[in-house]
Amino acid sequence: MNVLVTGAAGMLGRKFCEKLVAAGSIAGEKVEGLTMADIVDGPPISGSPFPIQSVACDLAKPGVAEQLVADRPGIVLHSAAVVSGEAETDFDKGYRINVDGTKYLFEAIREAGHQPRVIFTSSIAVFGAPFPDVIGDGFFSTPLTSYGAQKAIGELLLADYTRKGFFDGIGIRLPTICVRPGKPNRAASGFFSGIIREPLNGQEAILPVPDTVRHWFASPRSAVGFFFRAAEIDGQLVGPRRTLSMPGLSVTVGEMIESLRRCAGGERVNLIRRSPDSTIMRIVEGWAQALDASRATKLGFEAETNFDEIIRAHIEDERIRI
Repeated sequence: MNVLVTGAAGMLGRKFCEKLVAAGSIAGEKVEGLTMADIVDGPPISGSPFPIQSVACDLAKPGVAEQLVADRPGIVLHSAAVVSGEAETDFDKGYRINVDGTKYLFEAIREAGHQPRVIFTSSIAVFGAPFPDVIGDGFFSTPLTSYGAQKAIGELLLADYTRKGFFDGIGIRLPTICVRPGKPNRAASGFFSGIIREPLNGQEAILPVPDTVRHWFASPRSAVGFFFRAAEIDGQLVGPRRTLSMPGLSVTVGEMIESLRRCAGGERVNLIRRSPDSTIMRIVEGWAQALDASRATKLGFEAETNFDEIIRAHIEDERIRI
């Protein structure tokens, strides 16, 4: 079976590809080839038991998607996207990449006619305030950002193309992924990772919101696990509501900092500098704080049970010395 990953140079796409290479199989089938597509070439992955093709391309250009699905991949992970902060500041780019690119990919798969499993990375940004204490899968999708609106459109397209039998789609509504390795991106949520990642690396981190801010998190390790589970799950068990809110943790910034103290010591915590930012605070106030992920949990999706586990996963996966 061939596998296609869009957004393969991104953090989650890259980690998924690395695990795929290590496993050699997915959904009970041997991988025969992997296409890694992104706007830029990602670093090569060594030691693969199957051929890997890296394609630098713009998915939002007509004709590109058709080339990517030419080898009829059995699994397509669509993780290419403009992130939240950039989608909000560059309206046209956000819709071109997050909506037009998704539609081009879905149409190319429809024309190919081979009905693969399509995994679409969505976001809890599809939900907008006012919220109940805990948000269930059936809560209204009333996003308050352009990024959330674009992901909600993708969820609707995924459900309709699946209903029509063009492919078998599963939407993965991701929590905020923390701790993200590498350099900060333009996501409005980036400070959540920054207040853990930078101190662990001995660097100062800026905290623009109060310690009382609460949010919904999962680790990169869990996110990759979500993708693998989505690849193998029986679509009939999912039913017509094709997008699932993933399990995660509801914790405050203060609780995150205390986890950092337990895992790495007070000296690392002292590297966090509080610098309130009213713009970021307004954005954060419109985000979900806790979700009911019982539907996904019953279908076998799993995440961490406390924030210490998230920090330790980052330390292990990124080989950080404490």
